[in-house]
Amino acid sequence: MELRNVAIIAHVDHGKTTLVDNLLKQAGAFRANQAVAERAMDRNDLERERGITILAKSTAVEWKGVKINIVDTPGHADFGGEVERILSMVDGAIVLCDAAEGPLPQTKFVLTKALARGLKPIVVINKVDRQDARADEVLNEVFDLFAALGATDEQLDFHTLFASGRQGWADTTLEGPRQDLSPMFDLILSHVPAPKVELDKPFAMNATILEADNFLGRVLTGRIEQGVARTNMPVRVLRQDGSVVETGRLTKLMTFSGLDRVPVDEVQAGDICAIAGLSDATIPDTIASPEVAEPLHAIPIDPPTLSMTFRINDGPLGGREGKKVTSRQIRDRLYKETEGNVAIRVKDSEEADSFEVAGRGELQLGVLIETMRREGFELTIGRPRVLTQTNPETGEREEPYEEAVIDVDEEFSGVVVEKMSLRKGMMQDMRPSGGGKVRLTFHIPSRGLIGYHGEFMTDTRGTGMMNRLFLGYQPWAGPIEGRVKGSLISNSDGEAVQYSLFSLQERGTLFVDPGAKVYVGLILGEHSRENDLEVNPIKEKKLTNIRAAGKDEALLLTPPRRMSLEQAIAYIEDDELVEVTPSAVRLRKRHLDPHERKKHARRAESEAA
Repeated sequence: MELRNVAIIAHVDHGKTTLVDNLLKQAGAFRANQAVAERAMDRNDLERERGITILAKSTAVEWKGVKINIVDTPGHADFGGEVERILSMVDGAIVLCDAAEGPLPQTKFVLTKALARGLKPIVVINKVDRQDARADEVLNEVFDLFAALGATDEQLDFHTLFASGRQGWADTTLEGPRQDLSPMFDLILSHVPAPKVELDKPFAMNATILEADNFLGRVLTGRIEQGVARTNMPVRVLRQDGSVVETGRLTKLMTFSGLDRVPVDEVQAGDICAIAGLSDATIPDTIASPEVAEPLHAIPIDPPTLSMTFRINDGPLGGREGKKVTSRQIRDRLYKETEGNVAIRVKDSEEADSFEVAGRGELQLGVLIETMRREGFELTIGRPRVLTQTNPETGEREEPYEEAVIDVDEEFSGVVVEKMSLRKGMMQDMRPSGGGKVRLTFHIPSRGLIGYHGEFMTDTRGTGMMNRLFLGYQPWAGPIEGRVKGSLISNSDGEAVQYSLFSLQERGTLFVDPGAKVYVGLILGEHSRENDLEVNPIKEKKLTNIRAAGKDEALLLTPPRRMSLEQAIAYIEDDELVEVTPSAVRLRKRHLDPHERKKHARRAESEAA
């Protein structure tokens, strides 16, 4: 059977997974009466809750006698490592672009990687049914982006489709009949080249996706580069340096059909398949016949830019809510994560019972922490830090910079420009984007954006949109002012009392409810001033036998500020930690004892001086 391998790449929320839903339906991948969830490719609980794709996944359909392997990729910049790997499996790419928003940072990122691999992308202007769609303008912006990224003349002569993934149609012109997705399928068959196969060579493939299966164990997915894979054939696994990791047999061989993996006896070069039976193979190892001596080339992945410290939960409530609390369990889980997620790196920290975990951004590491807490882990997490490097030519210290593209209403543009400049952001562009909105483009140090998103949403009344993309390393920008307000810190163990919290809410914004468990060193809220304040949240009202008018008035509390995991991680300062358990997210001081805190504060001041 003829083959086509294609990836669908785009910025977050531009409609990749919804489009794949309709491609599967129209290709007959589902029965007529089959109940299929919306965004069927997002099978992970976190993906369904957040409405974003986190893991790249493969599917396959048949169209006019040709098998089309489709790979759905994440759109968020933090999961760019998934996209980089996937592009090595395919011979073509469909670049989706929102007809209203136009090309955004992640569109630029995925397009850069696709063009660098020599792919000739098909451009799909999606969501043309939106009221604020400006399809022709967006198409011109996409062409300008191709040109700016150094596309060849052949790549600049790209094919274009106008589509609505949700309504399930695509056409070569805006005024087309808008019936179905047949034009997209036909364009894939005519424009995406068939894989170049070498059937006479011994079997070899690169592992690109790693999954765990309760029945099959480790399942590795990738494209067979040469030869033929057969069930139970002997293989060996080679690292990139040529060393042999293990030898074994392909106990299970599967190809994709719709949402299912289908067991087969044989898969030929060019096809994407999943294999089981190996215990140590990981990404990007080469799985090959025993006579293959050299590993296949694997694409290098961009390095991590952000680091966090993962520690055991050594607080007074440690071990009460989770099942996995020891440093050995945390260590094993983190190193297991690095096998399937090549964009994450882990190393043991100098501090006891803690580990340095480096990744692409706060969201990527936040998803890892959220996954671990659902598995029963208890952790404490330190403030994110950027990973710096020294320029070998100049000897200067350099830090990661990002390009931030911000869409806001015109009335809020002033406050956004002011806040970004305080965080060392340099404006590159400012232009109206229609509908009373302005698009601002900044180059800003990555650490300048840590903790800013919540403030940004407050400043823009929840209407602003900020998209970011790693730009590269530039000279250190100097000190950046962090949080300006201090913390309200508990000085007692017990349960928070409404009477006490009522009097404390005058001092700032509270994070806890009455009845919440508190301990010495726990952060109860944000102080209205810049200094930390130790307070007693368990003080109860003294009762007497004298009744007086006005004594028993209802104590009305302002609802506490609820923080998501990512917001809590971005909020804390260097001397604070986020305590994460299966049932709670708490903020606490790194040193719970007040005397220890003062001692370390004095030491830090003397070192700074």
